[in-house]
Amino acid sequence: MRSLRLLLVTPAFHGYHRSIARAFAGRGYDVLTHCYDAYETFADKLRNKACFEFPARLGFDDPARAEAWATRRALAALSTAQPDRVVVIKGDTLGPEFWQDLDARRTPRILWLYDDLRRHRYTETFLRAVGPVVSYARAEALQLSERGIEATFVPNAFDPELALPSGRRTGEIVFVGARYPNRVELLTQLGQAGVPVRAYGREWSHHPFDRLRTWELARPSVPAERDIPLDRAYAVQAEAAAAVNIHGLQAGLAMRTFEVPGMGGLQLADRQDIGEFYDVGKEVMVFGSPSELVDLALRAKRDPAWSERLRAAGRRRTLAQHTFAHRVAEVDALWA
Repeated sequence: MRSLRLLLVTPAFHGYHRSIARAFAGRGYDVLTHCYDAYETFADKLRNKACFEFPARLGFDDPARAEAWATRRALAALSTAQPDRVVVIKGDTLGPEFWQDLDARRTPRILWLYDDLRRHRYTETFLRAVGPVVSYARAEALQLSERGIEATFVPNAFDPELALPSGRRTGEIVFVGARYPNRVELLTQLGQAGVPVRAYGREWSHHPFDRLRTWELARPSVPAERDIPLDRAYAVQAEAAAAVNIHGLQAGLAMRTFEVPGMGGLQLADRQDIGEFYDVGKEVMVFGSPSELVDLALRAKRDPAWSERLRAAGRRRTLAQHTFAHRVAEVDALWA
């Protein structure tokens, strides 16, 4: 008996699709992956800047062109793969032709949203018809269910196959991720309190190329590095004296919620609802104010025994309950 062929239609976003694909393969699927927004060659990247990003900066945004480009490629991937099942990650830049083709093929599909509803273009009518919907936010999954949409809460996760803890410690407090005002404020206050801090990402980086490709020249005074691949981000957060998990205006918990403890890092998080997944005070730490964050960061530097206890406990909990294998098992149970 042949393995079921599963097509993963996904954004390229930090390569998370690789972790999801590995988890599905671990359940016996023959997994094919199509990144609908991947600009893999220099020509593709140049085309994206010239045809999409630059016009948008000038106020001539034409999302229909980007949608048509992504949809043509996704339809070609469907035709080539001839899958038995399809999992679409996010997918809201794909046009109606893609979903109509899935309908015509009668291919079972699941829509997996690991971002907030307000960042998607989907209507309730569409979500009600599309089939099982997975949301990374419990409140949003509940909201959808109350409105007659087949929705399930599946939180984010950690991939233990991506990297292994090194045991090294840098002594810095780090943040890896996009630059939002609340993150700038907290990292700045840490620095002003004498805590060695470092941010990673193109929006923090002072490199001239990163200033140009993000279409801005100004940068906060926070010490910063350029973009790093996901496996390196795993390592950086684990090797730091502590990694700060600062959320933006988002409903669910970020990937780093599980990545930092999963790698044996010490997580300082800004949300109490992390307690649904970890024992606060024994596996992770939560701060409620900038002063509490400063206190925790200083303790992380001066009390290695305390730090190592939390690191070990957080890693044990993550490996036992919060890997992509755990999450994909939940998603895999949703096929009609």
